[in-house]
Amino acid sequence: MSNKDDTDMSELFYLDKNYSAWLNGLKNKIRLVQIKAAVKVNTELLDFYWELGADIVEKQATAKWGDGFMSRLSHDLMAEFPDMKGFSKRNLELIKRWYCFWSAQDEIAKQLATQIPWWHNVVIITKTKDIDEAIFYVQKTIQNNWSRSVLTHHIESNLFKREGKAINNFKITLPEPQSDLAIETLKNPYNFDFLALTEKHNERELEDALTDHITRFLLELGAGFSYLGKQYKLEVAGDEFFIDLLFYHVKLHCYVVVELKAVRFKPEFAGKLNFYVSAVDEILRSELDNNSIGILICKSKNDTVVEYSLKDIHKPIGVSEYVITKNLPDEFRSSLPSIEEIEAELGGLMDCEESERNSRLLKNGYRSS
Repeated sequence: MSNKDDTDMSELFYLDKNYSAWLNGLKNKIRLVQIKAAVKVNTELLDFYWELGADIVEKQATAKWGDGFMSRLSHDLMAEFPDMKGFSKRNLELIKRWYCFWSAQDEIAKQLATQIPWWHNVVIITKTKDIDEAIFYVQKTIQNNWSRSVLTHHIESNLFKREGKAINNFKITLPEPQSDLAIETLKNPYNFDFLALTEKHNERELEDALTDHITRFLLELGAGFSYLGKQYKLEVAGDEFFIDLLFYHVKLHCYVVVELKAVRFKPEFAGKLNFYVSAVDEILRSELDNNSIGILICKSKNDTVVEYSLKDIHKPIGVSEYVITKNLPDEFRSSLPSIEEIEAELGGLMDCEESERNSRLLKNGYRSS
């Protein structure tokens, strides 16, 4: 579009009394929002965005301002409020989209959406597929105080379809509401794409990789898990047993025993985990703790076999799968350079701290000399 066309369109907007009157009223609203923002920033901002979105929809439907309306509105608002963010043409379009998305729902949905920050809302409306999924992520954000990056991670890892989907016996082994809360802690499958493992990895390699990336693992497990240790030793009548991973869940107020299997589920796995949960209840659990639960995470499973295996188990156990969609080729295990070779290539310039950090990163998939 030429400069002359821009000038002509600008003059048309200024000559339109309806547009000028509406714009002046809008500017007054924005000033009021700025005053109130110091008291209640997010709610006031989103309430204003809601009104603005409704106004934009209504004006575009009834006023004859043409395709240049959003660009012109953005220009005028940014000129009047140069220090206030949020009036780019892109953000105005997002405000309209956000309003249209939630206005089709009941008032409760709108109230939920206005309880989370604006850019969390943008992530949800641009990355989710339907209203049920959107409400799920809004509620989880409110419950767990997720940052925008954590919210994005959970949406992209499809938590909506994975949470609470593992096979379990919690309904018959735990009282309510603990059973419902425990079910929500489970996922199926668990996404371990943050690990660098070959397809033929074993349990110890999987366990070591998860604990080396414990922050990412805790993020995948979900809110409330506190890591206590790996190969956690329990002594039962003089015999020693070692739990793969032990956690404490601060919301469920119970110990969580996690067993890892880099193979397909077998019925005997449930019996072994049942024993570990019983031992933790007897040895570690106090009067202040709820019943311990067990989570078995295996490479694959037959759901019917799992259901039969849990039928007569009296301890609360959930069984899930894990996925790693980015496995390293198996030949990398022998073809990649060793840690020592890499350090020699760098001329020994890495200090001890760097060496230790890189050792942890490289030992899953890199061979040792």
